[in-house]
Amino acid sequence: MKRILTLLFLITTTLLFSQNNTNYWQQHVDYTMDVDIDVENFQYKGTQKLVYTNNSPDILNQVFYHLYYNAFQPGSEMDARLQAIVDPDGRMVTNIGTRENPIYESRIAKLQPNEIGYLKVTSLKQNGKKVNYSIEGTVLEVSLNTPIQPGEKVTFDMTFNGQLPVHIRRAGRNNEDGVALSMAQWYPKMAEYDFEGWQAHPYIAREFQGVWGNFDVTLHIDKNYTVGGTGYLQNPQEIGHGYEDKSKPLNISKSGKLAWHFVAPNVHDFTWAADPNFAHDIRIAENGTALHFFYKNTNEYKKAWKNVQPFTEKALIYFNENIGEYPYKQYSVIQGGDGGMEYAMCTLITGGKSLNEIVGTVFHEFAHSWFQHILATNESKHSWMDEGFTSYISALASNKILRNGDGKPSSRGYRGYFYLVNNGLDEPLTTHADRFNTNKAFGTGSYTKGSMFLTQLNYIMGEENVKKTIKKYFEDFKFKHPTPNDIKRTAEKVSGIQLDWYLNEWIETTHTIDYAIAKVEQKSITLARVGQMPMPIDLTVTYSDGTTEDFNIPLRMMRGEKPTTATILKDWTWAHPTYTFSVNKEIKSVQIDPSGLMADIDKENNNFSIK
Repeated sequence: MKRILTLLFLITTTLLFSQNNTNYWQQHVDYTMDVDIDVENFQYKGTQKLVYTNNSPDILNQVFYHLYYNAFQPGSEMDARLQAIVDPDGRMVTNIGTRENPIYESRIAKLQPNEIGYLKVTSLKQNGKKVNYSIEGTVLEVSLNTPIQPGEKVTFDMTFNGQLPVHIRRAGRNNEDGVALSMAQWYPKMAEYDFEGWQAHPYIAREFQGVWGNFDVTLHIDKNYTVGGTGYLQNPQEIGHGYEDKSKPLNISKSGKLAWHFVAPNVHDFTWAADPNFAHDIRIAENGTALHFFYKNTNEYKKAWKNVQPFTEKALIYFNENIGEYPYKQYSVIQGGDGGMEYAMCTLITGGKSLNEIVGTVFHEFAHSWFQHILATNESKHSWMDEGFTSYISALASNKILRNGDGKPSSRGYRGYFYLVNNGLDEPLTTHADRFNTNKAFGTGSYTKGSMFLTQLNYIMGEENVKKTIKKYFEDFKFKHPTPNDIKRTAEKVSGIQLDWYLNEWIETTHTIDYAIAKVEQKSITLARVGQMPMPIDLTVTYSDGTTEDFNIPLRMMRGEKPTTATILKDWTWAHPTYTFSVNKEIKSVQIDPSGLMADIDKENNNFSIK
């Protein structure tokens, strides 16, 4: 009997453990890098010690590193893609034709040896022993001497050298604003290994992904250069450049260089920029977060970069309140790169001749800190979760802070999506970021259609539920690389509504929404689902006596309905193409979706009125 009770106890314990164990894991890295930069020829040499922790249940026989700068060479995959795609990124090509008949020429194809980018690994050891490796474009393939066991830590010691390319995309020398060094994705970076396997994607043009860890980086650079970027500066008393300590001399080497020592905890990237003419301002936000601003110290830029600082603090407050608390002690806005691009604890932004030229970009890139650098979805596979959610929340913040609006979601940004649909360019958002047929489909899909995922959730389950979903999603999945299923399940838990149909239709297909008023009699209304994608329906009926009544028709697959003051009717099944209901008064007019939040591709059939 004792043996039976013991067995029952073990079975019960195992079942309880299984029910509460999500089996979630993620890898971990600790980088220590020491890098010497030659600002005259834009080359650098470095050492990297990487302690890699295999938290997976798998035995790893190989590892992969990203060597992003190798993309900026004639004949690279990025160069080939530029020459093949019908609508290349205008920053990366030259139009040698006319505006009416453009002929695009890849800028990468024309780079000379002293203009290209490269990352070369000159030695690599695993736990002190040399390993075999090969450089395949932008990926370093490493064959391990000894497989890495689950739970094991190994140390990789590497020497490498690189050359910063002429500025073509994101990183580069002497960008359009004249910033000397925009150092994004500049070091050999361990690829992510997750539940789907290795994410060792070649760098074609798109997005990035990284392994969370701790960075300890020392940069040796000409004493006249000011550096801003990821992490906390450890030796400000030795540097100057806005960190002056008059009581101590600067620690300048015999070669005329300063050593900038940064530490960045729990990030998945390390980026920096430097220029001999950077101004450096620090603004301490009301919650104690230090906001750093690095910009060209000229009359052309100074006013706008001063004026954007209080708005950056307001954005911080808004995102903290509406997403979740920013976990780091500082954030830097740096003039550099091209356009705007988010990085760990910082962003690179071009322009700033006027406040309006940069403030919207600052809001968008700052919001990325929450969705890409704290939540950190796999952007290559699910760019819509980062770009779309960032666009959604930054648009609300801009409306509230910059335009004194109501801060509510709206359909103002739907136009790009309708353009895709009307021109046959729409593609499923499950498409890998590099493999969209057009840049237009990728950009509009990721930013606009991704943002519309949340905007339409307001229509499906109510504004308050969406607000709660965003905050719970952030709290539950920060530092955990969430997937599409995670945002869906979070929304379901908050609202009590089933949403698998919505994720499938909006993200995994190109089905469109089109509902129509098919027939109206004196006291009867028939609606028709013309498009393939089902939705719940809001509509307003105006009666002959001038009164109005709002109705809500839930979709049966939702197994519930949103909080509403409207009259809730019997649910509509997906399989039935029409739906008829009666009212108690004579009808004068009917309008489907008065809020305009549903992405109905044909608004002409959404209204009926008796002449």
